[in-house]
Amino acid sequence: MRPKCSLYVDVGYLLSASAVRVTGTSLRNGIQVDYESLIDALVQQAEALSELPMLRVHWYDSAREGVPDGPQQFIGELPNVKLRLGRFGVDSQQKGVDLRIGLDLVTHARNGVADVFILISGDDDLTEAVEEAQVHGVQVILLAVPNAQDRPHGISRHLIRAADGLKIIFSDAIDQAVTKVKSLSAVPSTVTVSQGGPLRVKAPSTGFTAREAPGPSSAPASRGASRMPAVGTADHAEPVDLSEQIGSVVTNVLTTFRSSATPEALAELTAGKPSIPRDIDKALLTDLSDRLGEDDLSEAVRQRLRARFWEQYDQV
Repeated sequence: MRPKCSLYVDVGYLLSASAVRVTGTSLRNGIQVDYESLIDALVQQAEALSELPMLRVHWYDSAREGVPDGPQQFIGELPNVKLRLGRFGVDSQQKGVDLRIGLDLVTHARNGVADVFILISGDDDLTEAVEEAQVHGVQVILLAVPNAQDRPHGISRHLIRAADGLKIIFSDAIDQAVTKVKSLSAVPSTVTVSQGGPLRVKAPSTGFTAREAPGPSSAPASRGASRMPAVGTADHAEPVDLSEQIGSVVTNVLTTFRSSATPEALAELTAGKPSIPRDIDKALLTDLSDRLGEDDLSEAVRQRLRARFWEQYDQV
């Protein structure tokens, strides 16, 4: 059988890291995505990197009750793309995605489906799966999303050490396919057809709706966060001004949310006070974790972050 490469995409990492590059926050509501263009660019880079033709793209994302939304259905129908869905837990965290990726890496390596695996993820929990895949003779190369300085964003150092190499997704691929939502109204998740052209999806696949967070101890920090300081995160050579970092994170999230939210979502946010919608709460925690290089914020810090959110919200 002719040697081939295979691409494994942790969509949660890809889109949240891309959102940070584009908007300064991981809040996915603030971006719109041309998925077909993005996937094409990733395939081209993976084939050039491995010098092998692509066997298949494995696309790992979450869906409520495991039911794909419009963009996910479209992506799953693209040629040579396999949609693999986890679900959202009660704390809005992805459930089952990293397990599916890990199992596929090991099973595919054991069965010899491809010779080079290209992995787009920063999740420390995939380290053992990468090492097990390598035992079966597969080369595993990481592809990281570039931050604003074109450095790898949010990649576990354990994962870097385990992999056979670390490369960065071409910045043009992100900048052309992922753009900021500029309208005050949310971009609908629709599929449009241009005359004489292919189907195009240009909408954020957030997986979230504006719902109340369960309380001050809701979502933990980013699921894919490293247990060691990640590449591209804060440097602790000098003391970190926690209050300044919290204020900056809140400002970025609020600015992005207000620029992309519908009037109904804005009204729901105000009506639900002091609860914070799950997607916003997740972005606040993830962004501050990235700033501090910590994967587990203390309860005291979480409470300060949420209190500052409402303080700054009320100032406008």
